[in-house]
Amino acid sequence: MKHLIKNNQRVARFGAVGIINTLIDFGLLFFLKSLGLPVGAANVISTGIAFLFSFVANRKFTFRSNDGSITRQFILFIAITLFGLWVIQTAIIQLTLPWLSALFGNTTIALFVAKAIATSVTLVWNYLLYNKVVFKDSL
Repeated sequence: MKHLIKNNQRVARFGAVGIINTLIDFGLLFFLKSLGLPVGAANVISTGIAFLFSFVANRKFTFRSNDGSITRQFILFIAITLFGLWVIQTAIIQLTLPWLSALFGNTTIALFVAKAIATSVTLVWNYLLYNKVVFKDSL
């Protein structure tokens, strides 16, 4: 029972970090854009800062990892996160978009739903691998 409570607390912290991370990303994107930066540059900066925040917050707050090599953890964090974003999400979107487009009759709605499904799967992927691989020393 104690392990289940601890895991639920960790999942809640992971969710909180994700929400804050998203707010940082969106907030910085629109703030930098309002300062006159091109969208591409603003996005690179906002996602980069949000990514660094995500690593530090997940390491210190979500998984409370004080042990292990920070370099190893950061490299694994990058690899797992990018694989989820670029491989898993792309594959899920490509696989679901045709039938979702047929179901909804609208490619914009279909893409939104496909992206939501892909993001949900990636969140589970990230949590499990951060927990079992990246920050395993803290468990």
